[in-house]
Amino acid sequence: MAESTSASVQVSQALYEIATREIERQRAGHYPTLDLVATRGRSSTTDTQATSAGVGLGVGSDTNSSTIGLQLSIPIFAGGVTASRDREAVALKEKAAADLENARRTAALNARQAYLGVTSGLAQVKAYEAALTSSQSALDSNKLGYDVGVRINIDVLNAQSQLFDTRQKLAKARLDTLLALLRLKAAAGSLGEDDVAAVNALLE
Repeated sequence: MAESTSASVQVSQALYEIATREIERQRAGHYPTLDLVATRGRSSTTDTQATSAGVGLGVGSDTNSSTIGLQLSIPIFAGGVTASRDREAVALKEKAAADLENARRTAALNARQAYLGVTSGLAQVKAYEAALTSSQSALDSNKLGYDVGVRINIDVLNAQSQLFDTRQKLAKARLDTLLALLRLKAAAGSLGEDDVAAVNALLE
């Protein structure tokens, strides 16, 4: 799942597709183009002519013109600009392909590390839970021994210190396991708001 649905892989996949389409766009510069061209114009002229009575008369004409045609453009070699852009697009596609492969490998590595974090975290939690039970039993035993006079105060204090240290390590192991689980879901591209809310509820 990490190699196909993680966020970084999806971004790299989109960039690769863009680079592929850019090659097609640049190569289209070599193709002839056919355009529909239409123009419309209007002109007006006025001439003044003298009559026998000496009065000038204006004679005018209005002309409307419309043209519709097809314009064929055939690109020729223009200093290699189009070819250079084509080669550049191909190189960018190769880079995007390398970035995509790197993103897939990185996502898979992150998923493996997070999975190991989850499995080792669960093992640590079980071990510290057993150690917590043992520390609590040791504290109870030292308290009883102190009450009957076979233990001194320092023995009870040491047992309490050991119990509190074990509790702290157990809490940290649980938090680390939850964090590894979130990282695993993120690496697999399946992390959602419900997952964060569930972990937040556990913390509360």
